[in-house]
Amino acid sequence: MKIRHLSILSATAVALLSLSGAAQAGGHDGHDGLCSNATLKGPFGFIGHGEILGLIGADGKVHPYAAPSILDDVALVTFDGMGRFSRTDFGVIGGLPKGGQTTFNPNQTGTYTVNSDCTGTMKIIYTAGGAVPAGVETDLNIVVAADGTLVQSVVYRAVTVSGQTPDGVTCPPQCEQGVQESFEGKKILVYGFR
Repeated sequence: MKIRHLSILSATAVALLSLSGAAQAGGHDGHDGLCSNATLKGPFGFIGHGEILGLIGADGKVHPYAAPSILDDVALVTFDGMGRFSRTDFGVIGGLPKGGQTTFNPNQTGTYTVNSDCTGTMKIIYTAGGAVPAGVETDLNIVVAADGTLVQSVVYRAVTVSGQTPDGVTCPPQCEQGVQESFEGKKILVYGFR
């Protein structure tokens, strides 16, 4: 009787462990429901680095500026968990503060999408009143990692409002820049809470 009781308990324990593993695996295989817009909520500190290379001409090629400009940027992005965010940043381009402004620029908004596989996009839009002219836009492809506390990204499109290259490409009308930039954001934890 003891052996039969132990066998039933063992079988029950194995079944519960199997169900527990299935519950954990269900939707978390990287393809079904692992992430969503709600994964990003609250403040994240971002750091960015890269180069602004030139303007993208009508031919789809990067027409280099006389010299590329190195970009370094820090930002505070606050995600709402529903696909929108606010952003303030301070950046240096080519060794000088963006737009000559030595304080943070809070005149930015944006949207984001996080797919179920934890990839997604962010669109940063500069609004009037800051060091960067209204209408400048930066679009990024992102990966959300570390249980939603890390965002890694690469810029895939950068819209500017003016510029000219030595070979005669001007903006407007062609207003996309060729850039090589990446950003990384980490969730700001306050007193150990997310």
